[in-house]
Amino acid sequence: MTTEPMAAPEVTVVECPRDAWQGLRHIIPTEAKVRYLTRLVSLGFRHIDAVSFVSPKHVPQMADGEAVMAGLCEARLPSGETPDIIGIVVNAQGLERALAAPGVTTIGYPYSISAYFRRANANMSRQESRELVERLQRETKAAGRRLVVYVSMAFGNPYGEPWGPEIVEDTLIWLKDAGVRIVSLADTVGAASAEDVSRLFLTVKDCVAGIELGVHLHSRPERAAEKVLAAYEAGCRRFDGALTGLGGCPFAGDALVGNIATETILTTLAARGASTGMDAKSLAVACAMTGELREKYAEAPQASAQD
Repeated sequence: MTTEPMAAPEVTVVECPRDAWQGLRHIIPTEAKVRYLTRLVSLGFRHIDAVSFVSPKHVPQMADGEAVMAGLCEARLPSGETPDIIGIVVNAQGLERALAAPGVTTIGYPYSISAYFRRANANMSRQESRELVERLQRETKAAGRRLVVYVSMAFGNPYGEPWGPEIVEDTLIWLKDAGVRIVSLADTVGAASAEDVSRLFLTVKDCVAGIELGVHLHSRPERAAEKVLAAYEAGCRRFDGALTGLGGCPFAGDALVGNIATETILTTLAARGASTGMDAKSLAVACAMTGELREKYAEAPQASAQD
């Protein structure tokens, strides 16, 4: 009697150029963004956090969200399929813009469990933010789009506010009851250790059966792989990253704390036998073109605060 080999666990890796770019000092021209994003799709990046629909006054790098999507909406994966393109919103006006933009398949919203960060980042109370999530869920469902909610400050915060796994768990249960089916736990300030990542994920994952629960982690480069591995071994199958590790959070207080490099995520998970859907050649091309873009526009970077 022979037994078939077990299939490799599949993971979803979300590439986040929006998060990598939005704090850059130099504005990337719309045409350059479209070329880059189109090339990512052609290389096989299936899930891309590409644009945000927020105030140009606060995030000038993302002022051209509609124009970028107009240029990107015809891009197709090597299989001929349509990619999953995420557009981030922080209020009702952003939602309306995102739903009107061609090619946006998923709406993303950063929901902060920190009152201070929520007020600073979106100028909303807890109740206002929850009412917005409920509206996002209703309207994205009606429009045939998906919704992903990022739980900001999920691993703690530097403001001395109450925090604990029970607060994260309560938030996740509420999101599930509201109909949200994709949630990403964000280490906004990059302070979590690998042990912290594992402990929180193991604590909360069973309370939200049926939800695709992922992580959006920030880290110093030398700690990145161990955090990815900790999340994976705790059961996480959705990871956000940014090629070459560009971007992060200004509250971290360390220029080396940024988005975890997508290449680190992919190589770490592949070494554990996970199926990432990306091959080494395509990844090398993506890293090279990201390096070129970074060299041209990322001098004296200012990191993102939204996640």
